[in-house]
Amino acid sequence: MSYRYKVDVLHLLVSPEHAYFGRAKDGAAEVPATDAAQAELVAGKGIVGDRFYGKAAHMDAAVTLFAVEALDAIAEELGAGPFDPLLTRRNVFVRGAELAPLLGHDFILESGGEQVQLHAGRPAHPCAWMDKMLAPGAHKAMRGRGGIRCRVVSGGVLHRGPAVLISPVPLDPERAGEATVLRPSRLP
Repeated sequence: MSYRYKVDVLHLLVSPEHAYFGRAKDGAAEVPATDAAQAELVAGKGIVGDRFYGKAAHMDAAVTLFAVEALDAIAEELGAGPFDPLLTRRNVFVRGAELAPLLGHDFILESGGEQVQLHAGRPAHPCAWMDKMLAPGAHKAMRGRGGIRCRVVSGGVLHRGPAVLISPVPLDPERAGEATVLRPSRLP
């Protein structure tokens, strides 16, 4: 069984280098980053031209997906923003999808008439840089809603604009901005 959700791919970040390393007080590195209209994904390698492409240590997590609703919720919680989503350094920014239930599953993003299959391997945890780049407290506020890190199962081209997310599990788009933390009431 599969579930289909209409989503929007709002941004596709492709950056050949890391911008956040060292100490946040020293500031981010000046590195080129492209908010691409489309991005080519290659199975087992990641996004062509991105800093994680073909890197052995990142093969299972070369592509990060992030729900912009989470960023909106963080801005509201902190009384700051709006934030530039690209400052989070995630790759694929979607609106209209709860991402956490995809962890451990293969799913498909269909855009521009093409399909890309991804495997959601683990959460994309925020780094302390978020306090410097977004607002004080953003690192903590982003915990549990930093997106998901994925492996490319079958490649293709992702396009900005309307898309369909095909999931093997039900998703609740209304929960896209919520932090996913196991609380005692949610444990089996």
